[in-house]
Amino acid sequence: MIELNGQELRTLQLIELEMLLELDRICRKCGIRYNIIAGTMLGAVRHGGFIPWDDDADVAMLRSEYDRFRKACRTELDTKRFYFQDHCVTPGYRWGYGKLRRRDTLFLREHQEHMPYEQGVFIDIFPLDAVPDTRLGRTLVNAECFFVRKLLWSRVGKIADKNPAKRALYMLMDRIPENRALRCLDQLISAASRRDTAWVRILMFPTPNREYGYRKRWYDSAEEALFESFSFPGVVDADKYLRFKFGDYLTPPPPARRKIHPVSALRLTEPVLPERLTETNP
Repeated sequence: MIELNGQELRTLQLIELEMLLELDRICRKCGIRYNIIAGTMLGAVRHGGFIPWDDDADVAMLRSEYDRFRKACRTELDTKRFYFQDHCVTPGYRWGYGKLRRRDTLFLREHQEHMPYEQGVFIDIFPLDAVPDTRLGRTLVNAECFFVRKLLWSRVGKIADKNPAKRALYMLMDRIPENRALRCLDQLISAASRRDTAWVRILMFPTPNREYGYRKRWYDSAEEALFESFSFPGVVDADKYLRFKFGDYLTPPPPARRKIHPVSALRLTEPVLPERLTETNP
């Protein structure tokens, strides 16, 4: 695994900021609603930018807005610098959310070297789908999501999992044709589209607690948040959202709990950013 030095990590963050600005440009031009979320929202509140050790950036969109963004990328995205991936447009892509990636870069995830698509530096774009308002209903949907997520993960899990029995199970799961596995995901999305509820979730990503969802009102609109000297749409009522997701979010975790993505190959490029960027983390 490659361990990024401080300069490499900061360059990686600035490339991700470049992609955030491109996404923001497209969304503001096309009237598409989105929010910075998770560690990106936490970084905005606690650090005024990237969490110093963080190596990714996350945004979320309600499903209807995500579909509009995916369509807008066909005509609005600066394809000289960026490309968009998700399971609808990228053969072999098995994740239930999109990635905006930077051309002329490489961020090769450990144990994913065999995946048949380009793996440049990325930001994650998470679609949010409706889930039941009752905890029991969300628990049942969570079980479905867990199964489909593991089914899609099996292509990697059969190599990456440290448990031999689980690797063998993933190997069996990976024999299921990819189109059938993706059909299971599409069925979950279709079922969610028929709900009109006060709760949403990222179907193909674990939820932080046993609520198995998030309040939709956190994403229905936005409150601007300062991130690396730029203003991005943040989650409404950030304090409640961050406490729901992280607990005591104002206290940084100890070094042993500061997670990064394990990568086996890395190639960075010089990011193209506006001059008013603050060069160091606040």
